[in-house]
Amino acid sequence: MSTLRKLLKEKGYIRIPLKTTATNHLEVKAAINGVEGNFILDTGASSSCVGINTAEYFKLFAEDSDIKAAGAGATDMLTQVSLKNTLQIESWEKKKVSLVLFDLSHVNQALENHNADQVHGIIGADMLEKGKAVIDYKSKCLYLR
Repeated sequence: MSTLRKLLKEKGYIRIPLKTTATNHLEVKAAINGVEGNFILDTGASSSCVGINTAEYFKLFAEDSDIKAAGAGATDMLTQVSLKNTLQIESWEKKKVSLVLFDLSHVNQALENHNADQVHGIIGADMLEKGKAVIDYKSKCLYLR
């Protein structure tokens, strides 16, 4: 067992394997409100997001938001927000999670253009911070506590 893995296990972290996509993004399976989906891990995204077309799939109650989303080559996208959700990655779970909903079609089109699987959303810095995340790029693992 590697020293990092042992140290984090002793500190109560959960080890979560990551998958590298054809676009070299790190992908993780997560469940929102008990429904599983595929998510890109994005340390540069301030908020965790889901595609606006997945609101019903993830049992989200969404309201319009004044915040405009920007990223991955798109700007000023209309958003919605969904409050009080549950997010689970392996056995790590957070309640009262806020999620931003917006059109992720440009992200999924880019993934599809590179023969990568589409994603339901993005796990952003907000959740990584709440989980005191450590990313082990060599072992392709995420550690959350």
